[in-house]
Amino acid sequence: MPRFVALLRGVNVGKGRRVPMAQLRDLLTALGYREVQTLLNSGNAVFTATSGSTTAHAARIADGLAESLSVEVPVIVKSARDLAKIRAENSLSAHADDATRLLVAFTASATDLRGLAALATLVTPPERFLLGRHAAYLWCPHGVLASRAGEALLGKTGRAATSRNWSTVMKIATRLQHNGADSE
Repeated sequence: MPRFVALLRGVNVGKGRRVPMAQLRDLLTALGYREVQTLLNSGNAVFTATSGSTTAHAARIADGLAESLSVEVPVIVKSARDLAKIRAENSLSAHADDATRLLVAFTASATDLRGLAALATLVTPPERFLLGRHAAYLWCPHGVLASRAGEALLGKTGRAATSRNWSTVMKIATRLQHNGADSE
């Protein structure tokens, strides 16, 4: 059965938009998803579904969050195949000596992804930016918050995206390859 990851944008940061991972697992299970696992406390959930598009899964999960937890957040869903493509096109990973400073920006559509091209004008060397076919990648060797492009990605410019660092992406990839109910 196909495996997917749901990526929630902007949850569990500060006091607003709290989504306990146990409640997220329960919600996904109630929606009929199987082998649900959460990863970290930042809105990552891996699951199995018998059918359905990533767009349909994202809408169902977003609606479920709004209805059951009164939390309205953007949800982006990627399949295991999508994530494999995202990992494969990331040529910046060869330059990143700290996986927590390499961001991957996920979007729901190609149009939203193209909208991230504006970040390139904010990149200051030795930072690097790559707009791929499946995601955008930003290497911030001095830290994300020390980067104008990083701040923009986390702010208004990146509002149609949700980002994860490369370390988290690799953990998600491992979860997508394995079934089970382990959660962090």
